[in-house]
Amino acid sequence: QVQVVESGGGLVQPGGSLRLSCAASGSIFRFNAMGWYRQAPGKQRELVASITRGGITTYADSVKGRFTISTDNAKNTLYLQMNTLKPEDTAVYYCKLTLTTYGGRFSGDDYWGQGTQVTVSS
Repeated sequence: QVQVVESGGGLVQPGGSLRLSCAASGSIFRFNAMGWYRQAPGKQRELVASITRGGITTYADSVKGRFTISTDNAKNTLYLQMNTLKPEDTAVYYCKLTLTTYGGRFSGDDYWGQGTQVTVSS
């Protein structure tokens, strides 16, 4: 069993910062790939940032230079540092972890966080 818990969302003014966290626990053998997605009202869920097991990161064009994805392997935690936030960043943010668990498929399975609301407004 794997549990994934997100935290860190909230209300922030334009230009402000937030850091999202995504903590995983359970019978985890290794992390394979991790990412942050977001879904605004009336829009499809989109990939914001991702990081591979080897540390290669990718970002959506809309957040490049403002958001940073990182991991703390010792804590089994994924982060998304969001700076210079804009109203168009308002959405529910979800983490997705592709994990290999003890007794599970070697290629891993996807686990989603519960989502955390980020609202950027003055």
